[in-house]
Amino acid sequence: MPEGSAHAGSVFDAFVASADYPILVVTTRKGPLRAGCLVGFTTQVSIDPPRFLVALSKKNHTYALAREAHHLAVHLLDSGQTSLATLFGAETGDDIDKFAHCDWHPGPATLPILDAAAGWFCGRILDTHDLGDHVGFVLAPEAGSAPAPDITALRYDRVAALEPGHEA
Repeated sequence: MPEGSAHAGSVFDAFVASADYPILVVTTRKGPLRAGCLVGFTTQVSIDPPRFLVALSKKNHTYALAREAHHLAVHLLDSGQTSLATLFGAETGDDIDKFAHCDWHPGPATLPILDAAAGWFCGRILDTHDLGDHVGFVLAPEAGSAPAPDITALRYDRVAALEPGHEA
């Protein structure tokens, strides 16, 4: 959209909000350091081979570790898990150890896996792309735990009012 187009920007914001995308938690580890954050910019980008794109804000604590990591874990939350979403979305790893406030275990590639997640997968980072204020990480899924068939994913409308730990 052209710069200065306030109306077009508000139309786009309303369009995206109406799409009500799933909100996921991404975790990573580099050496002894762990990080995780709530993410809203994700999508499957290939069926065969399977590929998934996760976009992390350049200002986010998790991004600082992810750019040095080889793998990321992507966690699906159930619609009722707003407290876990708040922990990973409204707090910053610059100030607290989020993993001290939730149950988790080391998973594939020693990634922190959230015990309460409805489902998760671990993906090897194949490539990154500068997307503006975010960087996209293309993942090749390697392991995971499928969600139950009756899961209702946590969506944007349930966390829209969260005050993020970092600006986007």
